[in-house]
Amino acid sequence: MNNEKKTSTLFSSSLGGSQTGTNEVQEEAIKDLVKEKYAAIAEQSHTQNATSCCGATSSCGGDEVYNIMSDDYTKMEGYNPDADLGLGCGLPTEFAKIKAGDTVIDLGSGAGNDAFIARKIVGENGKVLGIDFTEAMIAKARTNAEKLSFNNVEFRLGDIDDMPVTSNYADVIVSNCVLNLVPNKHKVISEIFRVLKPGAHFSISDIVLEGALPAKWKEVAELYAGCVSGAIQKQVYLEMIETAGFKNVVLQKEKEIIIPDNILQNYLTEAEIADYKKGNTKITSITVYAEKPAKDDRNCCEPGSGCC
Repeated sequence: MNNEKKTSTLFSSSLGGSQTGTNEVQEEAIKDLVKEKYAAIAEQSHTQNATSCCGATSSCGGDEVYNIMSDDYTKMEGYNPDADLGLGCGLPTEFAKIKAGDTVIDLGSGAGNDAFIARKIVGENGKVLGIDFTEAMIAKARTNAEKLSFNNVEFRLGDIDDMPVTSNYADVIVSNCVLNLVPNKHKVISEIFRVLKPGAHFSISDIVLEGALPAKWKEVAELYAGCVSGAIQKQVYLEMIETAGFKNVVLQKEKEIIIPDNILQNYLTEAEIADYKKGNTKITSITVYAEKPAKDDRNCCEPGSGCC
């Protein structure tokens, strides 16, 4: 079995059950897939990436608008076109309540788009740390930072479910269309709690579901890397955040995603497309805000022990 088929088999197997309960081998297979896809994306332009499943506003060659990200970054202060690969599904930095002097972490920082906008807000006395597990993305982000002569923006290679960051480090965490790519979402949210300072907060844009996707979509690698089949139920997503200990959970923005027929035709028959459109499945981009309590009263063990 070649590597491509091996990854595909593991991928299909891992999505056959609960997406929050995959084993370590399956998780690594999914991570390898995403890493491969996003390493290739790092070498592409915004225009090319705009036709990907997690891309920017695009007709995708069809008549309907594939509006996973219809929001426009170009009018935001700090925007840098070299860092915008068109891969988001919201504008979390706009809603993140970042202040001058803050320390901000961007999870899945890509080429640096949200990190550079955050840097404009935090100013010279603040700090921005981007974390990404794709070496090609880190290299691109560092090149962009050097071009801009930013000395308070750092990009660090690492998994967001095991962040290379000390506890109680950040004032704000942002992330744009990334958590849905990670198989162990519980672990990521737990890490966000660990890394935020007491009283700090996050604003994250992500893809969630209401209703069930067609079963065969869970076996399509491109739809996982494209932020669709890796998404979980909206209510489960929000419950994970509350279970991790966060308070004041607020949906800052919701936006329904319409997948055009020419994309659906790649994965479904005409009859299946008709059934899908008549069904109750809803794919939504959400931007969610939540705060880490200033005092943790849950009687937990030491940070990172997994007790909470």
